[in-house]
Amino acid sequence: MSLSGSPGRDGAGVSEHTSTPASRPAPTPTRLTGSEAAKLHVTLAAGLALCAGAFWFEVRRALGGNELSWAYVFEWPLFAAFALYMWWQTLHLNRRKQRAATAPKVVAPEHVEMLRNWQLHLQEMAESEAEAKAKSRAEQAGPEAAP
Repeated sequence: MSLSGSPGRDGAGVSEHTSTPASRPAPTPTRLTGSEAAKLHVTLAAGLALCAGAFWFEVRRALGGNELSWAYVFEWPLFAAFALYMWWQTLHLNRRKQRAATAPKVVAPEHVEMLRNWQLHLQEMAESEAEAKAKSRAEQAGPEAAP
């Protein structure tokens, strides 16, 4: 079984490292490129322009005496900062996934035996479920289907 609890090729074997350097996949690009990146950049530019315009509008209203506009004066730059954050995360969308995939999954030594027991339990449950389904099918077929 693998560390995730699903059965593996060896049944109940547990290794402390699930991947070796030789079995790691080749690196994939970690940035958007081409038209997808261009669309993302245009969307960011439009969003930042909207935030800048709204900020300027609210500053003028706040200076004109509208006290509620002071809240919006500080809100629009926060929206712009969030847009920048989301732009960066979307542009580099595979970086975290790739980093997580390349890092070997390590089981703490004190948990290896617990993991083995859990995997054996899952295997026993799967076997008993398969037996129960087979028995149920045999009972539904009735005695005339038995040889």
